[in-house]
This record gives sequence, structure tokens and C-alpha cells, in this order.
Amino acid sequence: MQRYLSLLLFLISVLGGGLLIGYVTLPGAWYASLAKPPFNPPNWVFGPAWTLLYALIAIAGWRTWLHEPTGAAMKIWGVQLFLNFLWSPTFFGARMVGLAFVVIVLLLASIVLFIASVWNRDRTSGWLFVPYAAWVAFATLLNASLLWLN
Repeated sequence: MQRYLSLLLFLISVLGGGLLIGYVTLPGAWYASLAKPPFNPPNWVFGPAWTLLYALIAIAGWRTWLHEPTGAAMKIWGVQLFLNFLWSPTFFGARMVGLAFVVIVLLLASIVLFIASVWNRDRTSGWLFVPYAAWVAFATLLNASLLWLN
């Protein structure tokens, strides 16, 4: 029972943190006014995509915490979550597209590092991060395009 309570806490923390940051840093008129590349997805895609990704991030973090609560993989997981939560306030809040690009590149690197760090011990957690890595790689390209166009 305690295992599932800890899973619930991971889900609430990650989903809740992501949703709160998303709500506080809504794109708004500034983002709407930016020149966007032709591959920019419609705004409605981001909410469902991030909700699913945050659930996967939470489950991978929970599994890692069960195996090694103070190990290197858990520290990397914490770094990626910090960078993830930092990106929206940097991009949408501070409107610092260049600095947000630096943050997202570091985020992508930490995601790949997390996958590599858990791959041999807990391949499931690694696979849970693969869609996240793909989405953040796409978001990195989008951030770079927005920087270039604006």
C-alpha cells in the first residue's frame, strides 16, 4: 500500500507542478504575436501532450526512487524536472527566448542522461522517458525556430 501512496505523491507532485506552472505562465498575446514556423502545432496539443508526459515522468521517477532513492539516476531525474519547470517561466514569463533555448538544450541532455543511467537496471523507466525525449527534441527545434524567426 505504501508503494502506491508514494506513486500517488509522485503523480500529484509532477502533474500538479506542471499544471500549476502551465497555468501561471499561459502563452497569451505575446506568444500569439510571434512569427512561428510552419510545423508549429496548434495550441490545444500542448495541454494533453504535457499531461501524458508528466504522468510518464512521475512514474519513471517513482520507479527510480523505489530502486535507488539517493542514487545518481534520482538526482538526474530531479535536475530534469527542475529544468522542465524552469522552461515555461523563462520562455513565457520572462519572454527570454534565447535563455529558454539554453534551458531546453540542458533539459534534453538531462533526459538522455537519465535514460542512459537507468537503461541497464530499469529499462521500463528508460522507455517511459523516450516519448518525453522525442517531445523535448521537437520542442527544442521549435524553440530554436522561434528564436531565429523573432
